[in-house]
Amino acid sequence: MNQDRLKKYRPYQPVRLSDRTWPDKVINCAPKWCSVDLRDGNQALIQPMNLEEKLEMFQLLVDIGFKEIEVGFPSASQIEHDFLRLLIDGNHIPEGTIPQVLTQARESLIKKTFASIQGAREAIVHLYNSTSTLQRDIVFKKGRKEIVALGVAGARLIREQAKGMETKIRYEYSPESFTGTELDFALEICEAIMEVWEPTPENPVIINLPATVEMSTPNIYADQIEWFCRHLTNRNSALISLHAHNDRGEAVAATELALMAGADRVEGTLFGNGERTGNVDIVTLALNMFTQGVDPRLDFSRINRVINIYERCTKLNVHPRHPYAGELVYTAFSGSHQDAINKGMSALELTESGLWEVPYLPIDPQDVGRTYESIIRINSQSGKGGVAYIMEREFGFSLPKDMRPGFGRVIQEVSDACGDELTPEIIFHTFEKEYLLNNNGYHLKSFNVMKRHVDREEELSMAEIEALVVVKGKERTIKAEGNGPLDAFCTALRDCLGLSFGLHSYHEHALTRGSSSKAVSYIEILDQDQESWWGAGVDTDIIVASIKSLLSALNRSAAKPKKE
Repeated sequence: MNQDRLKKYRPYQPVRLSDRTWPDKVINCAPKWCSVDLRDGNQALIQPMNLEEKLEMFQLLVDIGFKEIEVGFPSASQIEHDFLRLLIDGNHIPEGTIPQVLTQARESLIKKTFASIQGAREAIVHLYNSTSTLQRDIVFKKGRKEIVALGVAGARLIREQAKGMETKIRYEYSPESFTGTELDFALEICEAIMEVWEPTPENPVIINLPATVEMSTPNIYADQIEWFCRHLTNRNSALISLHAHNDRGEAVAATELALMAGADRVEGTLFGNGERTGNVDIVTLALNMFTQGVDPRLDFSRINRVINIYERCTKLNVHPRHPYAGELVYTAFSGSHQDAINKGMSALELTESGLWEVPYLPIDPQDVGRTYESIIRINSQSGKGGVAYIMEREFGFSLPKDMRPGFGRVIQEVSDACGDELTPEIIFHTFEKEYLLNNNGYHLKSFNVMKRHVDREEELSMAEIEALVVVKGKERTIKAEGNGPLDAFCTALRDCLGLSFGLHSYHEHALTRGSSSKAVSYIEILDQDQESWWGAGVDTDIIVASIKSLLSALNRSAAKPKKE
């Protein structure tokens, strides 16, 4: 970077807290949650939500489990006033869910706010005024005492307005741009507000400490929260609330560390929508807790429904790599990742521990309403493990381990040729063409076991077979004996058709998809050059399936380029 440009910036000053305790803490319970999608989120939209969209979003938030929802700034916007009245008059606020309304510390706005919440069972009135050094010096040109006086006057008017109302009023205060405010001054103004509201442990006030602009690393925000919690008078009468923005891309981390530092409550939005780079992402926060065995007390088990409503109401798209919710977040294209996931899923079926332990997948996709089908997808970066996973999970073909590299190379060629992701259907059709329907050299017309007996003294099983085989377009009848139908067929191919090969590996299993009466056989042969070739065959008769598999391997061998 240009050195002259760097001179414009100075590092954020750390908190002198040598005996900090938060690094040794863990998050073992969910905070109180407050969604601000209908306020912070809505004001950040190119096209703000209309009343119908606001109502749909509100109902979604209720369904997810939010008990506190900031519904807007009713004193500053007619549509937000109308929406709040729609919620109250239409009886859309279920018992136990509390609407939160925002107001600046101005008399006219406070009185309009209280008029808008008439008839609600309960409401949180959220008062704020700017306290940061930049706001004081540049925007308001006021000193500390004047800023405190402004906040205190607003708090007094709110308390007066709350008297005599049937609505139960809870108080919240935010020193806006807390992270740009000196800690001692943030503490001073919050304690002045608390003196007016006189909270108790039974009826605590909410003190919201917003990183209105994310200005530092997450550990410094945590230090600020721990310092504030330590020094706040009457701490047991306050709920310390977090409201992080994402200017540095660290809002989730900052909030997690601040919870470890003693905070009780989190304000944020679904998928992090908000001004500039957004608010803290509650979906990510909640599911991070879930993966650690902590109940987030928010229900994201139907994440696709949440995404659909969110995208419809906000006209924003959830990024395909969004943690937990993105279209591709449970998808592996890398060959080594696919192989590890495939093995992990197989191991999971055998364990009785009940623990989710699959490489590269920190959460079971089914826990958020996703399916396993999209975990592995195939493109030019994919490998044999991913292809094998698709074949087994989608179509029931459990390819032998030694067969996978060869089929992986076949798929690689197809992917390179098309330059795009391969669907499971394309992968299976390629398998069919390469193995099951490959009749270029040899093709079975009929197969019969003429005789079969067991020599108990020699402990041998003997079989005599007759088969009609099409060889390069001409029908040939072949016969032979062997210690079983497959061995007899191999002998017939060698003796009658002059083929030279060795049977090297054999695998079979019942198909686990589609018709349960079918079986699949996989055979590996070594040709006269000792080169390995795999074949596959499917039939209702496992013996016939093995014969088809052998011919499949021979056809693939016969198609290899001739040596000069």
